[in-house]
Amino acid sequence: MRKLHAIFPLLLFLLSTVSFAQVGIGTTSPEAMLDVNGTLKVRSTVNENDIEVIQDSILVISKSGIVNTVLANDIIDAALPTIVKASFSSGGPQTLSLTLGSSKITFDSEEVDNNDEFDLTTNTFTAKQEGIYIINAQIKVDPTLISVSTDYGIGIYKNNILIAEQSYTSVVVSVPLILTDVSTSPIRSVTATTDLSVGDTIEFKLTSSRLLGLPAILTVDVLGGKTDSNFSIYQIR
Repeated sequence: MRKLHAIFPLLLFLLSTVSFAQVGIGTTSPEAMLDVNGTLKVRSTVNENDIEVIQDSILVISKSGIVNTVLANDIIDAALPTIVKASFSSGGPQTLSLTLGSSKITFDSEEVDNNDEFDLTTNTFTAKQEGIYIINAQIKVDPTLISVSTDYGIGIYKNNILIAEQSYTSVVVSVPLILTDVSTSPIRSVTATTDLSVGDTIEFKLTSSRLLGLPAILTVDVLGGKTDSNFSIYQIR
């Protein structure tokens, strides 16, 4: 009986040690509960019909080699190319200052942003994936403010460096026969195709030429309608 009392604690100790031990296959220094250094073959599986389980049943290997589960939607989103489209949250005019020659266009309403790359607070797109992107942007100003020598444009800035711009001076022409004036378009639009690395930024700015160090115009009222002023970024590769 005394022997049983002596052996029982020893058995408990051994069982608890085995329960919490790390097992290695193909390695003498396991780093997880089960550490397999080699290939794994599964001869048969059972089909899973539980939709809730299927949505969270994808296994991935981390950078450290640990197998984890991840949401199926996260896998799909990570593999999808970037698509972003944004405009203004307010349909009213957005007054932008040009006293410094340019002003960031504060697009603050997303329609699409599948990889969460456009920051509504900083109005800046930051690439999460390396690739080639097509970038489009457009603004429309209040046409009643268009006059002779009204110079303004829109520029695309990559890492705060201008890579594409459309800017020209508005011209108003009188046509006596129809008793009216014809002016240039109040819309400025620009397109660029560029390669982006992870962390590269894209911003949009309203621009104006300077004469003797002064801007051609001090402020511009940009129309806030979604079809008037907006931008889009598409990853094509």
